[in-house]
Amino acid sequence: MDTANNEKKMAALEAVKEIKDGMTIGLGTGSTAYYAIHAVAELIRQGMTLKTVPTSEQTKQMSIELGIPMVDINSIDSIDVTIDGADEFTQNLELIKGGGGALLREKIVASITKKQIIITDSSKMVHQLGKFKVPIEVIPMACSYVMRQLTAIGGIGLVRTKEGKDYITDQGNLIIDADFGLIEHPAVLDEQLNKIVGIVEHGLFIGLAHKVIMIRDGETITFSA
Repeated sequence: MDTANNEKKMAALEAVKEIKDGMTIGLGTGSTAYYAIHAVAELIRQGMTLKTVPTSEQTKQMSIELGIPMVDINSIDSIDVTIDGADEFTQNLELIKGGGGALLREKIVASITKKQIIITDSSKMVHQLGKFKVPIEVIPMACSYVMRQLTAIGGIGLVRTKEGKDYITDQGNLIIDADFGLIEHPAVLDEQLNKIVGIVEHGLFIGLAHKVIMIRDGETITFSA
């Protein structure tokens, strides 16, 4: 296992220590969350009773294969702990997420979570967000309009493609990956994006994470809100 994947696995194993019997758990999406999902499956095999909410169809399928019980998010009021990854994070717990395309469901789950834990390898920590482009989920009919609005606030957008075709999210929308350069005021950009009609959700996660667990050189480093 290479260094990055080993760090992701170690962070996941540290995060699942927060899980207690009877909890409802949000399961993230992506290469880092993969290790957390397997760790949750192991807790269940050991006899722990848990309910889970997946943040994507990919995670849902993995949960089915691992025998992890799931619950409809509309049947619950809150989630106790969610474990997910991030594409970038700062020590202030500002995040960019959505590289895997699941940002809408991830943000919905995060919004009803009592304790959102982000697990990462050491490469994801930055002094300032913005090297990673901001994923923006967009209603298809609004795509051109949204692209113009992004330009107006200093962004350069590109519609995400996969295998030569537009990438389609689990909700049937498009994703624009927007380059704003280094983002001096993430909370301000968050508000600007929230005001653009046609944007379903975006990958700036501000004020949603409660803890980041990062592994660097075998050492666990924790940042808390």
